[in-house]
Amino acid sequence: MSRLDEVGEADGWRCWLCDEPVDPDMSVNDPRGPSIDLRTTRAKAKNKKRAAPVERLAHRGCNTGKGAVAPVVPWPDDLFLVDPAPLIAVVDRLQRKGGREAVARCLSRDDADAVAAWLVDRVGRLEPDLAVTTQVDEGGGQHVVSLRA
Repeated sequence: MSRLDEVGEADGWRCWLCDEPVDPDMSVNDPRGPSIDLRTTRAKAKNKKRAAPVERLAHRGCNTGKGAVAPVVPWPDDLFLVDPAPLIAVVDRLQRKGGREAVARCLSRDDADAVAAWLVDRVGRLEPDLAVTTQVDEGGGQHVVSLRA
């Protein structure tokens, strides 16, 4: 089994950046084909004295588009929310410090519940070893969705 197959199996053949399925049979040269990406660059891992960077599965296009800059995990277009937090930074802080962090505001409880359900699912795939729960607080005509680790 190749390293790409091992990483693909570990990530369930889903791109860690866009969260879309990756076809293992597609050419690695195709933008939608599989590639191995690093969650943290080697330079940043070395500077922060962290463990070796974790290899993740990404579409070739997502990986190339990201380049050597900090990755961004997009929020889905079908969720109605305001002021979404950058998920990778939130996950990194929750891993280091634990606690709770507000990640989005919604105008209705139904929207907040949809955001909360998506967050638990998405963070579970983004960082499988981090157990998170969500909390929705109401006040001032809005609903604040928080993650807790």
